[in-house]
Amino acid sequence: MTAEARPSHAASPVPRSAFRMHLGKPWLALPLLAFFLMFVALPIVMLLSAAMTGPDGVSLVHFTRFFTDGLSLPVLGRTLLLGLATAAVALVLGYPLALLFVSASTRVQRLLILMIVLPLLTSAVVRTFAWVVVLGRQGLVNEALIWLGVIGAPIPLLYTEPMLILTLAQIELPLMTLPIISALSLIDPRLQEASTALGAGRWRTLFLVVFPLSLPGVIAGVLLVFAAACGALVTQSIVGGGRLLFMPMYIYQQGMQGQNWPFAAAISLMLLVSVLAVVTALNVLGRIATRHLHV
Repeated sequence: MTAEARPSHAASPVPRSAFRMHLGKPWLALPLLAFFLMFVALPIVMLLSAAMTGPDGVSLVHFTRFFTDGLSLPVLGRTLLLGLATAAVALVLGYPLALLFVSASTRVQRLLILMIVLPLLTSAVVRTFAWVVVLGRQGLVNEALIWLGVIGAPIPLLYTEPMLILTLAQIELPLMTLPIISALSLIDPRLQEASTALGAGRWRTLFLVVFPLSLPGVIAGVLLVFAAACGALVTQSIVGGGRLLFMPMYIYQQGMQGQNWPFAAAISLMLLVSVLAVVTALNVLGRIATRHLHV
């Protein structure tokens, strides 16, 4: 008699090494957790503690002042609008650049990626002062317009909100372009070929196929540029000057110049909460649009 054959489907014991690989090593995240607690959570707790310090102990007097003094809320609204406008201009400038990068040859792509990333290797202070040279009364723009006969005398370009938005959009342009490039690179070229074969032109394919599929990159770029523009103290103070007041300079004035640290902490927390609220809303809207795209 032969021994009964063992069923081929019998469960074999799972190797312990595979079990460990499946569970992973959670302790590897401990340095990141410690970094987050030390440099993110702890400063926020300290800001909250300072903001709730009143003359008689714990108090909400500084938050009450923020909502009732008639200045803080308009400054906050102007700052959020500045971030949204900067993100919109950066999208208009960055999306064509990303399309050019994706459709270019490998050699041209190397040159383009260098041009896109190079501003990140330069200090924001240097780039901001470069715009001061360009936009000044004796700057390149005014000199060019006078030479062309468009204007007879220099026009004020610095310390205006449109030029501040343009400056911020150029400075934060890599944060918009790189996520869009990543999203466009993941689109299957056969989808565009199928759209063209079905009779859609280039622009129709762009707006109905390419742009919807690149929405994740667009959303990521908008969120990054918006958050960065709302907190760009250096550019806002240099290009905007004293005529334009936004939240970073407002916080600086209250904390460093007025020595009103509790109120400055309250302003900082309100800016943080507001930016996070707008970022969350934009992210939710982007997810809804992406979900409808795949339905």
